[in-house]
Amino acid sequence: MARIYKIAVIPGDGTGPEVIREGKKVLEATAGKFGFKLDFIEYDIGGKRYLKTGETLPDSVLEELRGFDAIYLGAIGHPDVKPGILEQGILLNLRFSLDQYINLRPIKLYPGVWTPLKNKTPEDIDFVVVRENTEGLYCASGGFLKKGTKDEVAIQESINTRKGIERCLRYVFEYTQKRNKDKKLTLCGKTNVLTYAFDLWMRVFEEVGSEYPGISCDYAHVDATCMWMVKNPEWFDVIVTDNMFGDIITDLGAMIQGGMGIAAGGNINPDEGGVSMFEPIGGSAPKYTGKNVINPLAAICAGSMMLEFLGEKEAADAIEASVMQVTGEKLKSLSAGKMGYSTTEVGDLVVKFLK
Repeated sequence: MARIYKIAVIPGDGTGPEVIREGKKVLEATAGKFGFKLDFIEYDIGGKRYLKTGETLPDSVLEELRGFDAIYLGAIGHPDVKPGILEQGILLNLRFSLDQYINLRPIKLYPGVWTPLKNKTPEDIDFVVVRENTEGLYCASGGFLKKGTKDEVAIQESINTRKGIERCLRYVFEYTQKRNKDKKLTLCGKTNVLTYAFDLWMRVFEEVGSEYPGISCDYAHVDATCMWMVKNPEWFDVIVTDNMFGDIITDLGAMIQGGMGIAAGGNINPDEGGVSMFEPIGGSAPKYTGKNVINPLAAICAGSMMLEFLGEKEAADAIEASVMQVTGEKLKSLSAGKMGYSTTEVGDLVVKFLK
């Protein structure tokens, strides 16, 4: 009997539906080759719905999403919606409500892809950032005092719990061991300034690390991490950090791997019965909507990550190999409108090269 996976699809805003269309095309072709089935169910969640109904993520939809094997997301962001509404009402709501406490971001340079780092090759840029995804400054703990006056005070607090840190670190030590590359794990923080939060991070890092003698552990301040990601990306294997620093350094990582057109990520609940969400990192790119010129490779790579998470590693590897063949042999650029192919044609190429 064929394996069947139930996938919730949120195409979202702007070019999201276009890249998801190509991602689904590749996923369906891969499922056919590797003997499993994907049951896609789409949800109308995003800026258009909010403008029409005032709803971001209804409780009834959130409850339905708990019953899926995974969520496949296109993009959230609409130019007519005030910043923060969709991000907090949909993206953060999903991450927090579904307890997706791991953000997984591979930083990998593919063949044929230009990087702004001189003389760096795919052998030099191949590491992973694991970001704690449900605590820190993103908890929205704080408020205003005397708002709107000259004496106004704004307070935003970073929440770091031993439980949240430890479960993130246990995940990342296991991930580093299974990745089986250099088996090197770097904690990125700011112990000289954020003395309370990263004192806790460091102590738990050392405690959990003592259980993994085969993994080499080190520490780097976030500013030094940024410098070394540019100067010596080959030094890194896996980086683990908090929510805010992870948000920042993964965007830097996207740039050194060739841009948002190739960057994919997962918001993961690794616990039994947990529901995880996979997405391209780039935004909704509204100026390219409907032009069939946006690069779908990030969404396709997110689909590959989703299959690996579901246990279909051979199929996931096949998609990645096909993407690498497309970047190495076909595309002129990863930029929208400059690829030498349309969005649809890039998806077709990935399907064509599937082994």
